[in-house]
Amino acid sequence: MRVSSTQMIGRYQKQLNDSYEDQTKLMEYSDGSKLHRPSDDSVNYSKFLRYQNTDTENDQFQSNVKTGISWMKTADAAMSNMKDILTTLNEKTIQAATDTNGTSDIQAIGKEVLAKVQELVSLGNTQQGDRYMFAGQSDLTQPFTISAEKKTRGLAKTLDDPQANFFSTDADSKGNMTQMLQLTGSDGNTYYLSTISGAVYSRSFMDDGYKDIVANGRTEVDTKLTKDTSGNVTGATVGEDAAGLIDGWATKTKKVSDYFESNGVCKFDPDDETDAIAGTITVDGKDVTLRFSAIEQYVVEYSGDAKKISMVKRNGTTDPSADTVNVTGQMLFGSNIFDNVNSGNQVNGASSGTAALNDMLMVAAKMDAGDARWLSSDGITATDKAHYQVIEAQTTAAARQNVYDSVSTMLDKQNETITEDISNCSDADVARLAIDLMTMQTIYNMSLSVGSRILPQSLADYL
Repeated sequence: MRVSSTQMIGRYQKQLNDSYEDQTKLMEYSDGSKLHRPSDDSVNYSKFLRYQNTDTENDQFQSNVKTGISWMKTADAAMSNMKDILTTLNEKTIQAATDTNGTSDIQAIGKEVLAKVQELVSLGNTQQGDRYMFAGQSDLTQPFTISAEKKTRGLAKTLDDPQANFFSTDADSKGNMTQMLQLTGSDGNTYYLSTISGAVYSRSFMDDGYKDIVANGRTEVDTKLTKDTSGNVTGATVGEDAAGLIDGWATKTKKVSDYFESNGVCKFDPDDETDAIAGTITVDGKDVTLRFSAIEQYVVEYSGDAKKISMVKRNGTTDPSADTVNVTGQMLFGSNIFDNVNSGNQVNGASSGTAALNDMLMVAAKMDAGDARWLSSDGITATDKAHYQVIEAQTTAAARQNVYDSVSTMLDKQNETITEDISNCSDADVARLAIDLMTMQTIYNMSLSVGSRILPQSLADYL
């Protein structure tokens, strides 16, 4: 079969171009990657895309974790300062409750306490950048503001631990009795109202009488309520412990929200004797009209919300309880009788966010009034509970921070693994690449040299 010069030249050129194409492809690998298009290696290219997506996710999770840890560290520093201030407030309250103090001494301590509470409010407005740490998701709005003038606020009785253990057996309290409302009777005596059962207790029984009962072996309060089969109160007989019972509270037809705002500010006119009436009981055969006690004090308002800020730290199902990085006002300062679940004042299940702050301002107001007796019982208990509330919030936040620290370490290790996987499927073997390039270059040069000698330049030369 005759082979023409054209066929020889065409075949030579094709092989030469194939060699040059192989050399060009090897030159592409000189950037360190052997994958530039799916056709280079379809299997490894598919793996490469998956690893890249995983790497992008890992980078975002690492960013979230670092931001979350920074956020929680800033909040933790603020809460540590709050804890120290509340320790000081407790010490000042104990100091003010000492019998040797005169009224002017207690008032002087009260000025110090007021300044400390104002410092607490300032710490509640701690910012990171332009975001407020304790405002929930409304973190561009200053959460805490203290009133410029004093307001009339209801007076609450804060139960100490022994009282809480005994009176938490009150009807339907479910063990969460921590406060009662203070009442003033038309007989001049002080009484306390359980907003859960409507039972009214005398001051003497609240302070000392129940102790004698506990000493005799009984640990539950005796308040007898007669209910029908549906659980509705059809009639009430007062047990030996309570001084009386105000109808309507146990059936929830009367609620704290009917008389007080969520921060405890009175909705009624305290100067109007007919407007502040809580109810009437019979004591020693005489009707006693009970009016809500009130006090003039500064009041803190909360403009934030109770929503959580989540910074997701891993793929899969999100867990708001574990992914939460913020502490809201409700978590930080708890709730009290004016905004708890039984008050009727909660909005979307959230309290006012200022309970402990306003209780501390109540302590300051009592110091200003020189009421050492109240400070020695309610005041010390209130500062203790506020201190515990902040510690609990700080402990919860610290536990979440520990989780984020652990996740940060895990994400760093995952990043190393992902980087190694990407390298294994996409990185070129540099040593082998250098040898292949040298080999291909040599073959190409030899092909050019040989071709210049054996290929005919023209038909005349061929003939």
